[in-house]
Amino acid sequence: MESPKQQSTSQTNYSSWNDTGPATKHSYAPPSTLSNSPSRSKRRAAEATEDYSLETDEERTHDQHEDIDDFDDEELATVHHKQRYAPLSTAFVVVQVIILPLMMWQCGVAPLEINPMIGPYPDALNYWGAKNAVLIIDDGELYRLITPIFLHAGLIHLAGNVLVQMDSGNRWEKEWGSLIWIIVYIGSAIGSSVLSVIAMPDQISVGSSGSIMGLFGAKFAEIIVLMCEKGTTVRELAAEQSRKEQACHVIFGIIIVMAMSFIPYVDWAAHLGGLVAGFAIGIVCFSFTMRNKFGTVFWLGVGVASCFVLYSTFIAIMFTTETDDEMRDVCAYYQQFFEGYECKCQLDEDWAANYNYAWLASYYNGQEGGGGADDGEG
Repeated sequence: MESPKQQSTSQTNYSSWNDTGPATKHSYAPPSTLSNSPSRSKRRAAEATEDYSLETDEERTHDQHEDIDDFDDEELATVHHKQRYAPLSTAFVVVQVIILPLMMWQCGVAPLEINPMIGPYPDALNYWGAKNAVLIIDDGELYRLITPIFLHAGLIHLAGNVLVQMDSGNRWEKEWGSLIWIIVYIGSAIGSSVLSVIAMPDQISVGSSGSIMGLFGAKFAEIIVLMCEKGTTVRELAAEQSRKEQACHVIFGIIIVMAMSFIPYVDWAAHLGGLVAGFAIGIVCFSFTMRNKFGTVFWLGVGVASCFVLYSTFIAIMFTTETDDEMRDVCAYYQQFFEGYECKCQLDEDWAANYNYAWLASYYNGQEGGGGADDGEG
């Protein structure tokens, strides 16, 4: 039998957990770290009582601030996560890591004077789907607005992007949920490629860093949109604390990725486009997480208007951009600048037949004599 004082303590502490409801079930710290924690004992004691509604909101909020101290740093880092794993971020990394060795196996490794990133020849990047303005605008290969995120200029470029995505990308997918994450990631990929076509139409470019910059932009948008929101539950307080800690991390990450903007076949315009697109998309997504209805309507309006102006303007400008016809044959283009440049990623009929890619052989035959990028030695 509990004393009246013990019962009051149990009721007080349960109220803070009762307000969070199922959110407490999303704490993904290992069970062993929570089973003996003071907060777990308090919840168990509270479950033995029946009246949980005797406190005011102010008292409950005060107790909720006390309850957050019951968590250690490891628990606080994950209590506000929406999910335990980051399946999409991990899947993209796996695909990116697989594709680069395949390109290098099929098309060879370029000398360092051509590609210092330790990777394939430029025509191989184009062949596998790099951003190429003339093919996007004049030939309608719009898929090239997205496929560059699966490609990297070389091992150094890949390692840099993968490390950032496995750290920040995975963490933010767990925080936001996979739906918001993929919307930001793909939307930023398109925004980065569109601005790259506008600003650098005579260069091919690859890399997932435009999408990664979009994730940083969305995180920055989340910090701004929820800046005035005060947490009232343990989960909200943990998220608020995390955003404050991540503000410097976001700024530092943006600086690091922008510093990679000038390596071969990776352009600053893609990074900037991804950052701006991710920020605009983030405003829309995180406006729905606000408790204040006026704030939701305000930020939703700002986000929708920003996305509309950004994408409609950039796409309209993109289709009026002048392109360089020489970029249709990337191999011949780079042979002008590098003596002994070898085109090792040419698809011929024999290669396609050996690998059972009859449709590719048919496509190749249809391009012969048309000056396409696949002309040349096999």
